[in-house]
Amino acid sequence: MKVKQILPFARNLLEAACSPGDIVVDGTLGNGHDTEFLARLVGPNGHVYGFDIQEQAIVNTEDRLIEQGLTSMVTLFQHGHEKVKESIPTHLHGKVTGAIFNLGYLPGGDKSIVTKPLTTISAIDQLLNIMAVEGIIVLVIYHGHPEGVIERDAIIKHVKSIDQKLAYVIQYGFINQNNHPPFIIAIEKRD
Repeated sequence: MKVKQILPFARNLLEAACSPGDIVVDGTLGNGHDTEFLARLVGPNGHVYGFDIQEQAIVNTEDRLIEQGLTSMVTLFQHGHEKVKESIPTHLHGKVTGAIFNLGYLPGGDKSIVTKPLTTISAIDQLLNIMAVEGIIVLVIYHGHPEGVIERDAIIKHVKSIDQKLAYVIQYGFINQNNHPPFIIAIEKRD
């Protein structure tokens, strides 16, 4: 298949925006896969700031990072991504080059705990404020559950309203697959 699947496409976007030594954000830790990817991408001179409200996500991510020897490059916060601006040191504002969010619920976890539109939109706006020019926010939207539909609709409405002078916004996804396949919204900060 020549068309990229959703997660490889998300990672390609981040690889294009982020380099060794950069500052990046994992807005939804989950089981730590993206955190590990980002840590490898920015290397020992870069740093990943990761967020999740669930203790299990923190534990899962810490275990993965310890196993891979990547803990020194990552700071984890057990609170929502809507606190991203206050959590990242102010001297790094303007230097964040990439962020990823896998919206929905923790795979293998409590499916009643889900990301929410208001906190996700707040995180998007804060990131646009503290990102470097050409920094990219990648949102992987899982909308196969009722709360996911609500969040999808709110996020689409919000990103459509972002001034085109502030950011480019794209949507990427498969439109002929069953069962509400996830899709990507990517936001690239402009001057």
